[in-house]
Order: sequence, then structure tokens, then C-alpha cells
Amino acid sequence: MPIRLNLLAEAQAAEEARRRDPVKRAAWVSALIIVVTLVWSSSLQLKAILINSEVSHLEVQIKSHANEYRQILDHQNRAADTKNKLEALRNLSANRRLQGNLLNALQKTTVEDVQLLRLRLEQTYVYFEGTKARTNEDIIIPGKPPTSTEKTLLTLEGADSCANPGDQLNKYKDALAANAYFKQVLLKTNGISLKNLAPPQISPFNSKLSVAFTLECRYPEKTR
Repeated sequence: MPIRLNLLAEAQAAEEARRRDPVKRAAWVSALIIVVTLVWSSSLQLKAILINSEVSHLEVQIKSHANEYRQILDHQNRAADTKNKLEALRNLSANRRLQGNLLNALQKTTVEDVQLLRLRLEQTYVYFEGTKARTNEDIIIPGKPPTSTEKTLLTLEGADSCANPGDQLNKYKDALAANAYFKQVLLKTNGISLKNLAPPQISPFNSKLSVAFTLECRYPEKTR
């Protein structure tokens, strides 16, 4: 019976031993774990990049809406300011008829021996600056429109030339106070007051002994 000799048996045994080497297998497993970890880390980085991009886009949209909101508020404030100015102009235009009504009332208010010599109507305006709307920690504080306060003073200068000069002055004051126009427009308290009463002297208008007087008629202050 022939004897078979495997001259490569030693080499094959050595190769088989290398294949079964646990260190080599561990190295392969470690390499695989490293590759998987790198792939997972890369996916996380990609997700982070995408999320940051979306956040940036949302921030841009928020800023855009905030700017639009501020512009709308500015337009509303300008519209309100314009409306207030137009209303003030309408009121001022309506009050320009004051002189006509005044002259008509004086014409209807007469007392015997009392002569109205001169009148002066003063209208002064005190202007107050307005404030703009502002935002404090997302809380809108509305502004205040500019205003003006109208002060009106009517001064009447006349002469009382009755038999006893000065006796008709109080009757003239009472007649003015009873007039429908003056009752409506003057102050309810101390609307008509005596500012000056001169000593009796000969009047250059009628050559009679008379006293010159000055009355002040005060209107309520109006703020617009």
C-alpha cells in the first residue's frame, strides 16, 4: 500500500493558525466599529447643518416680520397724527366765526347813557410738543399728539355819561351777562370783571361828564 506524504502540511497548518488568530479578528471588528461610528457621526453632523440652516432661515423670516410690524406701527402713528392735525384745523376754522357772533351780541346789548368806545379781542395759543410711540421690551407705549391751548380775552372800553356817572355800569355788566351769546361762551364764574374805572371827566365824544371804564370778558381755555 503506497504511503502519501503532504509536503505542504506544515505550511497549511501555519496558514490555518493565522486565520484563527483572535488578534486579527479583533482588529477587523474594531475597524468595522470605527467605520460605523464615522458614518453615524457624519450623519449627525449633516442633520446639525440642516437644522442650523432651517433655524437661520426662520430667524431671517422673524426679523422681516418684525420690520414690517414696526413699519405698520409707524404708518398708524403718522395717520393718527395727520388726523389730529386735520381735526384741529377744522375746529380752528369753525371758531373763526367768533368775531361775527361777538359783534352781533354787542350790537344787541345796550344800556342808556353807556357808550362802547373800543373793543379788543386777544387770542393766544400755547403749544405743547407731542411724543412718539415707542416700544419697551415688546410692549408698545402709544404716543401723544401735539396739542395747543387757546386763551381768549375780550376787553371792552366804554364811558358812562348818565346823570350820576358810573351808576349805569353795573346795569351794563348785567346786560352783557344776560345776553345769550355771552352766557354760552364766557366763564360761568367771573366771566365779566371790571378792570379799570377812571375819575369823572368831560367826554370828547358828547361833551358830557362821564367815567371811562374797562371790562374784561374771559372765555374758557380750549385745548386741541
